[in-house]
Order: sequence, then C-alpha cells, then structure tokens
Amino acid sequence: MPVHNNDVAAIFDEMADLLELQQANPFRIRAYRRAAQTVRAQPRQLRDQIAAGRDLEELPGIGEDLAGKISEILGTGKCQALRKLQRQVPAGLEDLLHLPGLGPARVRQLRRELRITSLAKLRSAIDKGKLRELRGFGPKIEARLAAAVANPVTGKRMLRSTARAYAEELAGYLGKAPGVSELAVAGSYRRGRDTIGDIDLLVASSKPAAVVKAFTAYDEVREVLAAGGTKASVRLASGLQVDLRIVPRASFGAALHYFTGSKAHNIHLRRMGQRKGLKINEYGVFRGDERVAGKTEESVFRSVGLPWIPAELREDRGEIEAARAGRLPRLIERDEIRGDLHVHTAATDGSASVSEMSRAAHQAGLEYVAITDHSRYLGAYRGLDAARLAKQLDEIDACNQSGAGTKVLKGIEVDILEDGSLALPDKTLAALDLVVGAIHSHFGLSRRRQTTRLLRAIEHPHFTLLAHPSARLIGERDPLALDLERVVKACADRGCFLELNAQPQRLDLDDAACLLARDQGVLVSIASDAHRPEDFGLLEFGVTQARRGWLEAANVLNSLPLKRIRPLLRRTMT
Repeated sequence: MPVHNNDVAAIFDEMADLLELQQANPFRIRAYRRAAQTVRAQPRQLRDQIAAGRDLEELPGIGEDLAGKISEILGTGKCQALRKLQRQVPAGLEDLLHLPGLGPARVRQLRRELRITSLAKLRSAIDKGKLRELRGFGPKIEARLAAAVANPVTGKRMLRSTARAYAEELAGYLGKAPGVSELAVAGSYRRGRDTIGDIDLLVASSKPAAVVKAFTAYDEVREVLAAGGTKASVRLASGLQVDLRIVPRASFGAALHYFTGSKAHNIHLRRMGQRKGLKINEYGVFRGDERVAGKTEESVFRSVGLPWIPAELREDRGEIEAARAGRLPRLIERDEIRGDLHVHTAATDGSASVSEMSRAAHQAGLEYVAITDHSRYLGAYRGLDAARLAKQLDEIDACNQSGAGTKVLKGIEVDILEDGSLALPDKTLAALDLVVGAIHSHFGLSRRRQTTRLLRAIEHPHFTLLAHPSARLIGERDPLALDLERVVKACADRGCFLELNAQPQRLDLDDAACLLARDQGVLVSIASDAHRPEDFGLLEFGVTQARRGWLEAANVLNSLPLKRIRPLLRRTMT
C-alpha cells in the first residue's frame, strides 16, 4: 500500500503530540513539527522523489535521523519510534488527541483539572456541563467535542488540501478501469470547501461492475462499506471515506451537478425546473418520459435558462439570481496572481534566504514578492528588531541588484499588541514598502476589545494590510470574536487591505468575509504566507477560497502588476 506525504506527516505530528503530552524537550518536539510541515509542503510524493534519486537530507529540517524514519515509514507504513511513544502514554489520552480542537495542552488541562483520561470520561464531563468551567473551553469547542465523541467517524473532517492527494491518486487509478469514459471528483471537494467529510467520485462507464471491482480492490482500501451494481463506498487507510457512483454517459452532466451540490443549490434549480414542467435529478432532465438534457452540466443549466455556474459558487447564496440577471462574476484564476505580499525567510521561522525565496517566486511565475518576516515581539520566531531588519533590507537591495529572481519588496509582519499598537517603532516601519499587521496573541479578548484593538491598528499611519484577519486555525482554534463589518469598513475608510491567507489550515479570510470585503470595495491580497520555496504552490488554495467568495481579478490586490501596486502600497505608508 503506497504511503502518502500526509501519512508521514501525520506520524510526525502524532510523535510531537505525544512528546508534548510528556512535556519532553521542546527542541525535539519542534523538530518533529517542522518535519511534518516540510513533508506536507512537498509538491511531489516523497516516494517519487526518492525513486528519482533525491536525498531526503536535502529537505529543510530533515537530518539523518528523520530521513531514516521517513524511509522506514515509506517502506513499512509504520514507525517503531512512534510505537515506543504510544506505549509510554495511556491509550485514553491518545484517543483524546484525535478529537478536533484538542491539542496536547488542552488534553493536559483536562487531565489536570477534571481528571479526564478517556473518551468515556470526556463524554460524562460534557453531559454534566463541566467543560464550561474550564478556561479556554467555550460553547463552540464544547459542541464540537460533543459531536465528535458521539460519532467519532463522522465527526472527523479533513483539510481539502490533504484530501487532494488521496482523491487525485484514486481518480487516476480508477480512470484506467474498463469502460470509463468520464470521471470527476464531486461533492464539497469540487465546490472548494476548506474541509471535507468524504470524497464523492462520479464515473461514466459502460462496464459498471468492472469499475466497482477495481474500486474495491484499490490497494489503499481498508474497509469496503458497501458494494452494489452502480455504487460503492469504502474507507481508506487514512480514515477517509470515498463514495463511488457510476452512471451512463448520457447522464454524466446531470449526475455531476447533482453530486456536486450543494443541497440548497440543487433544490433551487429543481424548483425552477418544476415551474417549466421539467424533472431534474441525477439521471438527467426530463419532460415526461423524454430526456431533454443531462449529458453535460451546461445542458442542465441551459434547460432552465441559465448559463453554467462555477462549482465554487453553488451554495444558494445568490448565484442563481446572478446567473439569471447575467451578473455572474468572472472568478479569479491562479494565472492572474502577479505577486505575493506575505513571505518569510530563515531570518525568522522560514527555511530559505531572501535570494532563494526570490528565485522560487520567479519559478512560480510571480513578478514580485514582499519579504515579511516576523517582528521581534514573537520571541519564539527569533523576530526581527530594528537592527536585524535593517540588515535584511540591505540583503533585499543586494538581491534586487543581482536581478537573479523576482523583484523583492521590503516588508514586515508586525505584531498587533493587545492595545492595538504595533510592535516596532514608527521610524523603523516608515523605511518599508509595506507593513503587514497580524494578531498572534491574546486571542480570547471580548468582541468589543478585539474589534477596538484591530481598529486602532488599522488607523496606524504605517499600516498596509491585515494578515489572516480572524486568526483561525481550522480544527484547532476558533476565529477571533470581532465585529468584522466594522473592521472591513475601517479598511475601506483608511484605504488599506485585507489578506486571504492561503495556508490550508488558515484559509482566512473565509468565503463570507471575502464577499463582505468585495462589497465594501476593499482589495484582498491572496498570500501564500510562504515559509519555504515550495510554499508558493499554496496560492492555488487561496485562489479557490477567493472564488468561493465571488472575487474577480479586479477585487484582488496582487493581481496588479508591480508598477500599479507600488503607488497603492505607498499610499498606506504615509
């Protein structure tokens, strides 16, 4: 059974979690965390890189010991060092770590304050309302944990970025099955949702039995949940459920629309069809017994008088009305992204130099990047003070003079302090091309205080854009409590910008916030938040999120060429 990069990273993450539960050496914990990030960020599967002759020790943060563990995992699917750690930690505590929103620190807190050491004890504490007594456990976390404990399988969701490797490899394999003429990944994956509960595979084939046989025989299948003549469900070794549906070629477009969803969008379209005397389902569009459409999605939409609607918009949030009125947006495409305004280097928590990141940006097709390392306030990241920042600015000048890569702009990711002030002096910030403000602490402030904090930061004379505005980490940290409408309006009034952070665990702004920014006329910067050269590939996830938020190129700051973006950035710095 092939081992994916995510499988390797998951083992390293689990080892880091178990070490953190034991309160082991923080440097050792950090090494496993960084290794997991490096592995997940690889654009190619590690097994393919090894086959092509790459030395794993060339990867950032991967030394001889970790390279050996990666080889062991790729070869056997297991890691003896992980098994050793698992024997040292009570099984019940490890079960808790697998729940959404429970990291090592919270598991230790549950054990220390409520003596919770198992799923059963956690369920009992939730039923008695005891979690509400704990600092840092609000109603949202309690509800999420209650759902996960009640149904551990369906309670799990996977980042879309993680699911992609499993979906694409399975689709590639199944596409070679006998009689397959069309194949697509449908469902929330196709709509670009940030997390998914399962994968929906749709196939058009003249030999459905052969396709089902090939599907259930896939070497990553751990369990066959159901198998019939035209459909089947399996669970992969990763825990991901995959549902297969097979239809005739004449029904493929109707089935693709139906299984892409969303449910609300489909219901709306079916009601439109009913008013025209049509029946719309996964088999086609029918007038009485006659099939009048269904071979393509376009034909389904055309049957009710609509143009084709991009999958990312199909949430019944006005897309059908916009299509009817001829007002569908021309959604942003990846090749329209001209630059990246949030990039890190080895000066703080990145893995490469300014020139290395500049060359990687050039290879990614970008015209410009902004180096925005962390400010000094974040001691854990060896943040830059005024002196180290000045040294980096000289490095940027030298890189630009060499002409070896993409044009580099001078920036900083400066911490927004609890009172809304910025963590570096005005004189230091004034020397930059842009200032990216971000919250990395005091996440639990009240809605009023958090909003006031951001409004004050936005009013700073050297504030350019707000990074990952809600500070959410999907599945780990809830969004900040804040009045987003006031924050967006303040950006509009001040003439500064909002970031859509493309890191898969952030995807922040979310789609609703993108719509709000668009409607207020605030340009959105789609940023990779790159910490290593390969991270520029993450921009596509940000673009997908922007498309869900109805953004066109005209709504995206970094779709502008350098000569047009410079004056806009300069305007925010005075």
